[in-house]
Amino acid sequence: MKEKETEEKRKAVRKRLAEMNLLDDFLFGTMVSYPEVGEQFVKELLRIIFGREFKHLSITAQKVIYGADTDQHGARLDVCLEPEVEEGDGEDVTVYDIEPDQTEDDADRKALPRRMRFYHGKLAARSLESGLDYDRLKNVVIIMIVPYDPFGLDRMVYTIKNHCVEEPDMPYEDGAGTLFLYTKGTKGVEDEALGQLLRYMEETTYKNAVNEDLRKLHKMVVKVKKDPEVTVRYMIAYLREMERLNKATAKAMEDGMKAGMETGMKTGMEAGMKAGMEAGMKAGRTAGELYRLVALVCKKRKKQKSVEEIAEDLEEDISVIEPIYQAAEEFAPEYDPDPVFERVNADNKTESE
Repeated sequence: MKEKETEEKRKAVRKRLAEMNLLDDFLFGTMVSYPEVGEQFVKELLRIIFGREFKHLSITAQKVIYGADTDQHGARLDVCLEPEVEEGDGEDVTVYDIEPDQTEDDADRKALPRRMRFYHGKLAARSLESGLDYDRLKNVVIIMIVPYDPFGLDRMVYTIKNHCVEEPDMPYEDGAGTLFLYTKGTKGVEDEALGQLLRYMEETTYKNAVNEDLRKLHKMVVKVKKDPEVTVRYMIAYLREMERLNKATAKAMEDGMKAGMETGMKTGMEAGMKAGMEAGMKAGRTAGELYRLVALVCKKRKKQKSVEEIAEDLEEDISVIEPIYQAAEEFAPEYDPDPVFERVNADNKTESE
């Protein structure tokens, strides 16, 4: 029985991994660190983004740069690329950091510019050894690839550099640059290949591998997704996520129990307290289960799945999925599960009263 349950979990994990896109932290990090394809994969990405070849790269996936002290903030960089340029060859040494980001939190999105400022500072500080002149400071380019519009101007590419406010045309090269690549951007689109790459990264399917370069990338992606070791690694990551959701459910149960106890205590009767506690525990379990279902529906709705497809994927009746689906539409295109859960939960309470 246990072996059968384990195999069912593995099948579910393989399905999730098969549906994963390149904006997902796990798949992207796995691709760039995969021994046989990582370097080639990253070189292809950079070649399409910048329109030139990159020959010398040292790739570090999921790099952590700690704070100067235990009480100072550190940085986790998804992919850090350091060209291995020989001294005196005449080339500028540039560190590239690629950061796919699918955050649904509005506060996190608003904080993107300050987050980039912090990343630049961390990368710059570690790229200049003690005693060296500032002209030896490496250039730093951070590339953010996002499925949401970070500045609301519908541009595919936002190039950010420091400049003089009074004289914007005055040369001011401090070696720091940031690229925000918006996968759905339509303005200022001059590079068709870049647009095709971004669409493929957001929806990583063979259908979206519309040119030879993307078909090469897709072969790499398929190879990595089919690797049994990758499946095991994702299963571990998935179980950790489930543990996090279970903790959220436990908290909901605890809150429900507290509410139930208060209800029982107010009646001044032991029977009322017991009934209140049972009702609170039931409410807590129900809330936790509902939140998990809402989160799954929102995730699949972001992938443009219909209510029928979602019901089939989750093995639920359409009557169960339909109200969550309708509530999620009010929070498109972010489909943040928190406000959707609050709306559905509030509607359920209204119907029961």
